[in-house]
Amino acid sequence: MINLYNTQIESLSLHRVGNKSRNEGVFLSEKPTTVSDELMPLIKEFFFKPFREKEENYYRFAHEVDLEYNDMYKLATEIFTNPDSAPEVSKKITQLLYDQSNHPHIKNGEVYVTYLTHLTIDNNPVDAIGIFKSEVQSDFLQFEEKGTTLEMLLQHGISLNRLDKGCLIFNYKKEEGYKILSVDSNRYDARYWLEHFLSVDAFEDENFMTKKYLKFCQGFAKDVVFPAEDKKEEVMFMNRSVNYFAKNDEFEETNFLNEVLDNPELIPEFKNYKVDKGAKYSIEDVTNFPIANAAVTDARKGIKNVINLDTNIQIKLDFINPESAEKFVEKGWDEEKQMYYYLVYFNKEQKS
Repeated sequence: MINLYNTQIESLSLHRVGNKSRNEGVFLSEKPTTVSDELMPLIKEFFFKPFREKEENYYRFAHEVDLEYNDMYKLATEIFTNPDSAPEVSKKITQLLYDQSNHPHIKNGEVYVTYLTHLTIDNNPVDAIGIFKSEVQSDFLQFEEKGTTLEMLLQHGISLNRLDKGCLIFNYKKEEGYKILSVDSNRYDARYWLEHFLSVDAFEDENFMTKKYLKFCQGFAKDVVFPAEDKKEEVMFMNRSVNYFAKNDEFEETNFLNEVLDNPELIPEFKNYKVDKGAKYSIEDVTNFPIANAAVTDARKGIKNVINLDTNIQIKLDFINPESAEKFVEKGWDEEKQMYYYLVYFNKEQKS
């Protein structure tokens, strides 16, 4: 988890980078930019809002041979070692970004390189480097009084409501490649930012493992539990899985399977499914790991608890009180109508 509430921008260097394949060039400011007291809160919101709204999927700098060969890792380390060097190193960062701007779809834009203090990650106070890029410009109106007439002036500029690309590099877990968060509003050039410029991999911490394992469980529920049982049992399996993660600090696969699979015959099916699909979710060799509570909360939001029937009826099961579905919902077969049915018991209807 991160906390950006008290973050201070200690330095901000502003540059412009073009598309190298179109020979648009690069403009490097000689000195850091001074931000007025009036503009500072707006700039902070512009930079940090996307990270507060985005699910926290962490990355780390990586290289197939050694981290020291990752250019951005070296530049980040140079700044963290000597924060006063941030304005000068920002030019190297912008030049590196320009060198990767070869695809014709890549837009030119402004690059903001900041040194940040008073951030918190995983309850640890740290400094960070923020790299942001604005690409898409918008038309907006300005108004000017001329004598007795109010005239409209069409101008072109950057909207502070939309950051196109950005990353936060935390001075944390250096030996593993630092912890990094990234946002990208444009999908047409995603590889350019993450792969070519930053050169990052997923940071495989407890947050990553918790999310990936629950995603794997969703796949198992859909591909195995539903065909073997029914939709209700698919939903309830995911409910039991999420509840296991929510009430435990440590994941242990044998305990997990014994607790969440009502049908023992599905345990070997689960293990076979893991052999076939585990690599897809990066959990093929995983049997134990610490559980990240925040990741469980995020995962619960994305898990459906609704049974959709082909008769245009929906049955919504309560994840907070799963025992209700176990006790008061039954599935059966009607010979006369040749149709399945759900029988739902209740004492009285609740007001909306």
